[in-house]
Amino acid sequence: MLERISMSAPDITEDDVQAVAEVVRSGRLALGPKTEEFERSVAEYVGVEYAVAVSSGTAALHLIVKALGIGPQDEVLVPSFTFVSSANVVLYEGATPVFVDIEPDTYNLDPEDLERKITPRTRAIVVVDVFGHPAEWDAILDIAKRHRLLVIDDSCEALGAEYKEKKLGQFGDAAAFAFYPNKQMTTGEGGIIVTNNPEVAKLARSLRNQGRGEMGGWLNHERLGYNYRMTEMSAALGVSQIKRIETLIAKRERVARLYTEHLSSLQRVRSLRVRPYVRMSWFVYVVELAEGLHRDPVMRAMAHEGIPTRGYFSPVHLQPYIRKEWNTREGMLPVTESVAQRTIALPFHGNMSEEEVNQVVEVLDRCTRHL
Repeated sequence: MLERISMSAPDITEDDVQAVAEVVRSGRLALGPKTEEFERSVAEYVGVEYAVAVSSGTAALHLIVKALGIGPQDEVLVPSFTFVSSANVVLYEGATPVFVDIEPDTYNLDPEDLERKITPRTRAIVVVDVFGHPAEWDAILDIAKRHRLLVIDDSCEALGAEYKEKKLGQFGDAAAFAFYPNKQMTTGEGGIIVTNNPEVAKLARSLRNQGRGEMGGWLNHERLGYNYRMTEMSAALGVSQIKRIETLIAKRERVARLYTEHLSSLQRVRSLRVRPYVRMSWFVYVVELAEGLHRDPVMRAMAHEGIPTRGYFSPVHLQPYIRKEWNTREGMLPVTESVAQRTIALPFHGNMSEEEVNQVVEVLDRCTRHL
């Protein structure tokens, strides 16, 4: 029997450890050169002019919403099949989230439902590249252009992914990436805004630093801001990790291929369908159970056999605080609600062995066949 399989694990090398240790020894732990170096590295990798490092992916999304001037009179189209931050950042600024259904194969925004949900109050779209699979960007950008809508790319799960050979982060008015330890690369906690809009970048730099101006004194604040700064230790880890980002992505692709191969013979489980014109950057490996199965008993059965899983995602529009405030209900988003009852994230990270993948798949097979 193999050792207990981890749900996820960061890929940390001795070089990463030394990079952080050097910053700690330097005594410069905040607002230093490593943050600037990390921003330059990410901007160059993604292919944009500006990058603004912050304390989390949520902070990155929030500052984009704020910098674009979205506020209380506005509606923002957002998927429900996502992490709650995608909608929360809209609520932070007093705007109204309008939830959009998803495509049944990629779990990304359904462009047809997106266009149906547009009203005279619609100001922006939050596009999520779910699990690292790019959204249908051509259709979404066409809709946004025709209706004069702002576009925010929540690419927190998709660093390195490409849509028709163009890296995510280059689409829309601005994009956000996140670096939590289960992501493609990590800074511990952290996120970053990428954009070609100099005003968005300038505002974001001020807002992350308590509203200070670029040349202002420490106690001079030009606007209401936040402490969303990234630490120098996190930035140093990011600088070290992004040097091998393609290796990290390739390691995760290897594990994803192993899962897909081993799962191909299962009758009641299917893997995510990756469209041929995208490059998937694997965040998690999610499977969908057949119609008629519910993920909860399968997850309980797998846990009983020592295999951890997660229910990705629980629809945002059915979260208690959203239902109470916005009167959302079951039946509003039929594809989202059906998929969310049947999608399970399996243990996944770049250093999983084929033996571990096979063990997970064998347990999943038993647990689905016996229900």
